Amino acid sequence: MKIDSATFIISNTDVSRCPKERVPEYAFIGRSNVGKSSLINMLTNHKKLAKTSGKPGKTQLINHFKINDNWFLVDLPGYGYASVSKTKRKDFQRFIKDYFLQREQLVNTFVLVDSRHAPQKIDLEFMEFLGENGVPFSIIFTKADKLGSSTLNKNITKYKKELLKTWESVPMNFTTSSESGMGKDEVLNFIHQTNELVADNFK
Repeated sequence: MKIDSATFIISNTDVSRCPKERVPEYAFIGRSNVGKSSLINMLTNHKKLAKTSGKPGKTQLINHFKINDNWFLVDLPGYGYASVSKTKRKDFQRFIKDYFLQREQLVNTFVLVDSRHAPQKIDLEFMEFLGENGVPFSIIFTKADKLGSSTLNKNITKYKKELLKTWESVPMNFTTSSESGMGKDEVLNFIHQTNELVADNFK
């Protein structure tokens, strides 16, 4: 799939104000500083669609982007950023939870994981939350260009082993680099195929 258009639609913290349009929706979420904005910009061929920042915690709203006029890409706040106030953290948790539990148009969540690090408790717990609530998700391992191929494969294998301690099988996963474009075609083809599979649900 090729992305020809990507248009910002709305930002908010209230799931009831999200677009009412019945089209498939794909959410992107991960720990702060996981490279989410850079990945979104790489996938959409837009350098500044999602705001990138050296400062973690930049995204603080539910951001909807209309892609090719037939599906939504949703940029969600990163979780686990300790420097925001406790009140803000609670607000994030509330509206993120509401989004996942109430958003009927959501067909898949991409959980972003930094390929350079060992499995993090906060990521595993978030995936558990999605699984317990029947929210479909895939994993995107980011920043693959920061590692040699041997270390990268070793880290991802370790992560998969950790997942198999609690999951019957490893969820669909992708390895990406926003710098080199690695994984771009695989992620976009997955979205295209999923759109075709769920098309009847959105008629």
